[in-house]
Amino acid sequence: MADVILTFKVMPSNVAVNLQKARSEIEERIKHFGGSIGKVEEVPVAFGLKSLNIIFIMDENVGSTEDLEKEIAQIKGVGSVDVIDVRRAVG
Repeated sequence: MADVILTFKVMPSNVAVNLQKARSEIEERIKHFGGSIGKVEEVPVAFGLKSLNIIFIMDENVGSTEDLEKEIAQIKGVGSVDVIDVRRAVG
């Protein structure tokens, strides 16, 4: 089958959240879910707030990322998790 390349936009609950700590916890959860991290970007949003845009690859047979999104949303300091891009990579 094919791989799926997903991008999560993770918003912190406030500007004081340690993004590096949140990032490491998110990466652990993604790896445990069966994904491999491709790229992580800190993207300025407004007034000092930055989102983490996390691009990762997983096997399409894994199915939905809904459980992973719920796990990430429960990490201390995470305000929201949104899937902002999904692409299928064949080859």
